[in-house]
Amino acid sequence: MPTATRLFDLAYLQQETAPGFPMFSYKDGANWVAVSNTEFIERVNQVSKGLIAHGVQVGEKVALISENRIEWNVLDFAIQQIGAVVVAIYPNISESDYSFIFNHAEIKNCIVSSKKLYTKITSIRDSCPLLEHIFSLDIEEDIPHWQSFVADGASITDEQLETLRNAVGTESLASIIYTSGTTGNPKGVMLAHRNLLADTMSSEYSFPVGRGDRALSFLPVCHAYERVFQYVYMYKGLTIFFAQSIDTIGEDFKSVRPHIFSAVPRVLEKVYEKIIATGEKLTGFKRKIFFWSLRVGEQYTLENRSWWYAIKLSIARKLVFSKWREALGGDIKGVASGSAALQERLIRLYMAAGIPIYEGYGLTEAGPCIAVNCFKRGMKIGTVGLPLINIEIKLAEDGEILTKGENNMLGYYKNEEATAEVLKDGWLYTGDIGQWVDGKFLKIVDRKKEMFKTSGGKYIVPQQLESKIVESSFIEQVMVIGESRKFPAALIVPNYVNLLEWSKNSAPSLAKLSKIEFLNHPEVRQQIESELNRINQNFGNWEQIKKFAIIPNEMTIETGELTPTLKMKRKIILQKYEKEVEAIYNT
Repeated sequence: MPTATRLFDLAYLQQETAPGFPMFSYKDGANWVAVSNTEFIERVNQVSKGLIAHGVQVGEKVALISENRIEWNVLDFAIQQIGAVVVAIYPNISESDYSFIFNHAEIKNCIVSSKKLYTKITSIRDSCPLLEHIFSLDIEEDIPHWQSFVADGASITDEQLETLRNAVGTESLASIIYTSGTTGNPKGVMLAHRNLLADTMSSEYSFPVGRGDRALSFLPVCHAYERVFQYVYMYKGLTIFFAQSIDTIGEDFKSVRPHIFSAVPRVLEKVYEKIIATGEKLTGFKRKIFFWSLRVGEQYTLENRSWWYAIKLSIARKLVFSKWREALGGDIKGVASGSAALQERLIRLYMAAGIPIYEGYGLTEAGPCIAVNCFKRGMKIGTVGLPLINIEIKLAEDGEILTKGENNMLGYYKNEEATAEVLKDGWLYTGDIGQWVDGKFLKIVDRKKEMFKTSGGKYIVPQQLESKIVESSFIEQVMVIGESRKFPAALIVPNYVNLLEWSKNSAPSLAKLSKIEFLNHPEVRQQIESELNRINQNFGNWEQIKKFAIIPNEMTIETGELTPTLKMKRKIILQKYEKEVEAIYNT
């Protein structure tokens, strides 16, 4: 069987093994429109010729800024197969980050999806002297459309394109992905075809799906995590359906009935919150059954289940959890969760509902996936599973996770110093602290740089505390603080909706207050404090949260507190809430 040595080979490989198979599907009005592998390749080749005619050179970096849509994938392969480099950029980063990336990568040509993004990039044009052209995927008046350069490709012969395609090797640079990071300027992760293909092949064995199955895609494909998943879908012969938007996910699940999708924990948390909100509206016997089923689900284990528990689980699945599966389309074989830790309680609940959760771990620099829980090779709730096939993992003396494999990046673009810090003797130093469970399952403890000591010299591991605290239905987000302070404390974003629901019975008069007054009311603060006291019992006295401050608004990417992969920018959050932090420690 032929193999892929360059990423764009995946499309040709699928065409060879299953000609005419629907590779993608997208919504056009009320209908789903299928795009076969043959049609996809034709589009890719047309765009490649257009890029050549437009003057794009081998090794040139081309910026691609778009939400998930068929055009993104067409451009991804079209740029790669002429030897140019895809600079995949998030559609929701700051203008200062755009300026840095454009100048650092020496971007001449940029393709955006919409008028909104066109306006945003145009606004930084004066600070990006090398930027020559901005094209839009959407048709907008007075905005250059991408088909204008595609049309010019009619002058390019098949032989000219084939010559460039044949010159691309497996070691050729395919893409630069700028990791926003939690501090400093973004770093450009250089990934060769070999790196991304190696991770694709290492990952595919763990996927519980096969040819003809359906995948729903809604995470940004510019993120290495979703991107490699799409490459795996292509390799395994799935049809990739593009969700219309994050707001239509529920409708898309019912329409597509996917067998698999990838998500970040926040998405799975929001799905769960909607389910709980529905349960809260129930009354009488139905309400009792609903919450009894939740308690049964929270006790779910992968092994050693008693016959009595099996009976209770069967009842809960029939009466309640079957509706959870239907909400995700009813045909789900697996949900991949990554980018951050998913609450252990939620994993148990989803799996009790018959929705297999494949929690994994990786980082862009590793192409990105390096470990995963899967039913084929082994699972352990509370860990990120086993190292992927052909990928080595070991722990340094201080617990830092090191990984080695063909998937590891070439380095950071134009940043030898940063590269030397993380690539040593073939090993990638991840910056994450881990430990082995049962001698083989990897557990993520925290970010090495995010662990801190209190003034008393005690180590605090924020992620362990945070992941437990957000299990509370009354706490939406939390950031643990206390470096060089007397004790650990927390900045808390309460779950306003759930607290309002709680107040209907416990303190009805509070519902009349404004959101700010409500969240800062002594009775609400007392409820949150009682939650913290309950959770604190899971930890040693030195690491228990002693005080907290309430932050009324959710931390988001748009407000600058989260990275595009939803990691907290701790330094920025500390600066933004400096008064609240000082109030904690000075009262």
